[in-house]
Amino acid sequence: MQNYSYNPKPIEELTFTDDGMFQAVLHEPDICAELVERLLHVQVGHVEYPEIEKQIAPYYTTKGVRLDVYLKDSDKIIDIEMQSYPQEALGKRTRYYNSLVDIDCLMKGQDYSELKDCYILFICKNDPFKNENNKPFGMPCYTFENTCKENPLVNLNDKSVKVIYNSSAYEHEKDERIKRFLKYVCTNEPGEDDFNKHLSATIEKIKENEKFRSDYAAMNLHDRDITRMAKREGIEEGAHNKAVEAAINALKMELSPEQVSQITNLPLSEVIKLKEELFVKA
Repeated sequence: MQNYSYNPKPIEELTFTDDGMFQAVLHEPDICAELVERLLHVQVGHVEYPEIEKQIAPYYTTKGVRLDVYLKDSDKIIDIEMQSYPQEALGKRTRYYNSLVDIDCLMKGQDYSELKDCYILFICKNDPFKNENNKPFGMPCYTFENTCKENPLVNLNDKSVKVIYNSSAYEHEKDERIKRFLKYVCTNEPGEDDFNKHLSATIEKIKENEKFRSDYAAMNLHDRDITRMAKREGIEEGAHNKAVEAAINALKMELSPEQVSQITNLPLSEVIKLKEELFVKA
């Protein structure tokens, strides 16, 4: 059975890449704008709002996502995500985020032609892409746009861009400003870069903010609840698996489904299904 544990980091030890702190730092419009301009090479005019952990769940039956930082200006929407740990299916994650951002716009009455340029920006501490030998490609930046397979010069022009930075390869980045930022993400050392120094100073200021401290404590309580639930579900799943194993053994001993159900406390319908599966295998 999987061992679930949750050990929140003390506020005093939080860095730019930690959940909660990353969102709080980018809640500063000037920092958010400079980060976007540095990493995406696009100008940010008037930021309508940086919204911390925007929740997008179009329908009650769909899987919603909580975006780290979601902001707009007059002609573009940018989702910025921090990934401190390796994540599975990162490509599909960016695809899903992009689709929900578009749906969020269309639900407000926009036509397809009115969709704004969409940027999905991931800042990763580890290289998310590996070759067939499971070796990281080692690039500091991966940019993806939809182009034609038959002719790469043909662009779908859907105004959608996905940019994924790998801070562990900061030494290979040619743009000095980006290189310094990626090194900061990787090492937590601001160096002599003014922007990095501003980030560090903002982080120290946020640590002393009573509202942030209260929000961070509440977030940890929420995560603890999730952990407890996961642990309880894990225990229940383990107990159920043992009951199924016992039921199979009892059925092999030719006990009736009714008897097996009574012995294992499994629903009679489940026991009958197990018996049918056993006969098929036989």
